[in-house]
Amino acid sequence: MNRLKISSLFNLDETIAKELFESATYPWEVLPRISEFILKLGETLDPEIFEKRGEDIWIAKSAKIFDSAYLHGPLIIDENAEVRQCAFIRGSAIVGKNAVVGNSTELKNSILFNCVQAPHYNYIGDSILGYKSHTGAGVITSNLKSDKSLVTVALDGNKIETGVKKFGAMLGDNVEVGCNSVLNPGTVIGKNSNIYPLSPVRGYVPENSIFKSQNNIVSKN
Repeated sequence: MNRLKISSLFNLDETIAKELFESATYPWEVLPRISEFILKLGETLDPEIFEKRGEDIWIAKSAKIFDSAYLHGPLIIDENAEVRQCAFIRGSAIVGKNAVVGNSTELKNSILFNCVQAPHYNYIGDSILGYKSHTGAGVITSNLKSDKSLVTVALDGNKIETGVKKFGAMLGDNVEVGCNSVLNPGTVIGKNSNIYPLSPVRGYVPENSIFKSQNNIVSKN
């Protein structure tokens, strides 16, 4: 279980949501609290750095937002982030410093740490993407099981109960996900790991590894 802990996956100094994560043990525990946290944090942000738009959207003045992007709160977009053409941010989202939400990417109830890139045709729902993680074109985080039951995480032949119905993927720092991969509900990928393109991924992928297929995961060491 230690491998699934927040402390094993993320450098909390690389997100404006550090306080939210410090109140939890496992990353999926923060998913139901993202919206409330944004509303609380937003009111404390420096107006010299952030501009408030409407009731619950805070955007850093240094961020670049394309005209065709759709933004819905609660939402925080941190400094020097970029939200590109036709991006669709549905709310309850934090976009970190220097992060990219790309063309036609959809984002909801998720946290992107600093320097994350989700640049092309991605769906990121009920997910957390760690520092410098990257999703290739067409990567999908599937966040709801077909039978609508609570999501579990497969680890060493066991099913770890999460208690949440919607849970896409937890990507540790410096994770690379290849194009057109699908991260099934309850996917947790350890730090510094790579996922081959066109991969269906489920359960826990160890840190410092290369995922070639569900039955072929090799160490980088």
